[in-house]
Amino acid sequence: QVQLVESGGGLVQPGGSLRLSCVVSDSILRFTIIGWYRQVPGKQRELVARINYGDITSYADSVKDRFTISKDNAKNTVYLQMNSLKPEDTAVYYCNRFPTLAYWGQGTQVTVSS
Repeated sequence: QVQLVESGGGLVQPGGSLRLSCVVSDSILRFTIIGWYRQVPGKQRELVARINYGDITSYADSVKDRFTISKDNAKNTVYLQMNSLKPEDTAVYYCNRFPTLAYWGQGTQVTVSS
């Protein structure tokens, strides 16, 4: 059974920080690439960060040097530490395999506003 459960979103002021968490099925986490994606209404979902089974990471240019993806295999959890948040980071954030599965979790809303 696929499990993708995101949490940790909220309202934060510009320049603030949030840490998102995603509980992932063991079968997905250990042997594939996991990504954090975000979507705003009317736009396509975009990949912002990903991490592979060897903890090699990559980031979209828009979040590089501000966001950090990591994972804890023992907890089946992937994290996204988001610093120096900007209003344009406002979106619903999801985790999923890369390339994505057809199934998506409920996501977690991040709103950056003063």
